[in-house]
Amino acid sequence: MLKRYTFWLTAAVLFQLLTAAIHAISLFMRPSPAGEAERQMMELVFTLRLDAGSGFRPTLWNMFTAVSACLSLLCFLGGSINGWLLYKHAEPDVMKGILGINVAVFGLCFLVMIFFTFLPPILLSGLIFINLLAAFIVLPKIEVTI
Repeated sequence: MLKRYTFWLTAAVLFQLLTAAIHAISLFMRPSPAGEAERQMMELVFTLRLDAGSGFRPTLWNMFTAVSACLSLLCFLGGSINGWLLYKHAEPDVMKGILGINVAVFGLCFLVMIFFTFLPPILLSGLIFINLLAAFIVLPKIEVTI
């Protein structure tokens, strides 16, 4: 079982979709301040408009929400594509390319999470990356015919 790439890819798909769902839920929750200093900070985050040029004046909360939505969409896209390819029993040469792209993208995502976020996104992105890497490693070798 652990030597089959489909086991690892299925686990990666589940973690990708789980991460997308958990992160999407967080888009609908507004944090509440614990003290006066946090209240002032949150007031600025929600109301202070930054001049981003070309007439754009987003708040920090708008930018935070956009980045959060992008993580949910990235995980949903990756999980959907990988799940579809598993369902269709794609050839190993196709899977090698797709998994290589996934490993690169989610590996970079994992590094960003390590340096700029907190424990839950680090763990979830790490689980995605590890499972994708394991699937890439145990994927059957491609025979080249000339």
